[in-house]
Amino acid sequence: MLSVKLEGAGKKFQREWIFKNLNLALTQGSKTAIIGSNGSGKSTLIKCLSSQMPLTNGKLSFIWKKKELAIEEVYKYLTISAPYLDLPEEFSLKEFLNFHFKFKSPQEGLNIQQLIEIMYLENAVNKPINYFSSGMKQRLKLGLCFFSDSPLMLLDEPTSNLDERGINWYRDLIHQYSGNKCILIASNDKREFDFCEEIVSIEDYKLK
Repeated sequence: MLSVKLEGAGKKFQREWIFKNLNLALTQGSKTAIIGSNGSGKSTLIKCLSSQMPLTNGKLSFIWKKKELAIEEVYKYLTISAPYLDLPEEFSLKEFLNFHFKFKSPQEGLNIQQLIEIMYLENAVNKPINYFSSGMKQRLKLGLCFFSDSPLMLLDEPTSNLDERGINWYRDLIHQYSGNKCILIASNDKREFDFCEEIVSIEDYKLK
């Protein structure tokens, strides 16, 4: 079982605190939303939680099977989808999936061909990713998160670049394929998080 804790967490850029004194506990199987207006710091929090960016204050800890993980090991246990993360566009879809799943195991019971079909990308198997539409790229990013065997999934604006059909597809993924993952969603669109058990406003952790 995985658990993630932020204790007294704060992040500052120069003299501006993005958030401060934030406490958050995530457990396997939980679904949590971080809400706030554009530019409020949701993406910064996601970057801190994924260990891409260090906290200024406080402690971030990951416990896996009752053992605390070293921060440099955390990437093995999470997947992330975010607008600021780029895909290797010189790869074809098939090449990229084969490359990705050398480092992450696919969800049990699913093979790469099935994943391609679930992502509605069966007509793009040999197409370089730089020729994908923005919606196709977003479906690929989300598919990698849902179908990798990682206990923590971080989703930043998960339906960006998706049309109404794509949004419904995302919600179907949540209900059918999230399994026992710990999910954190950064969003200000209720359609992306209205199923979450806990909703945290990052605006509550700004200096008044």
